[in-house]
Amino acid sequence: MDLLTWLIVGLVAGVLASLVMGGTGFGIIGDIVIGIVGAFVGGWIFQTLGVTSPLGGLPGTILVAFIGAVVLLFVIRLIRGGTRRGRA
Repeated sequence: MDLLTWLIVGLVAGVLASLVMGGTGFGIIGDIVIGIVGAFVGGWIFQTLGVTSPLGGLPGTILVAFIGAVVLLFVIRLIRGGTRRGRA
């Protein structure tokens, strides 16, 4: 994949994962980074479980990256202790 494809996959996966996890996201650069790192996490999870994506091509790549990004955001929130909004 070329750089533009990585950026698109990262952005889409990062934004979707942020929406699913109930956050506001990390900005465009942060969402791209979360999505790209999520692609590696998702690829590792799928490979470890011996599972393949039900979709092929770019949609399959986005699906794997999205699942990895959701797992990554879940772990980040566990480490950070959740959101701290609304506290004075």
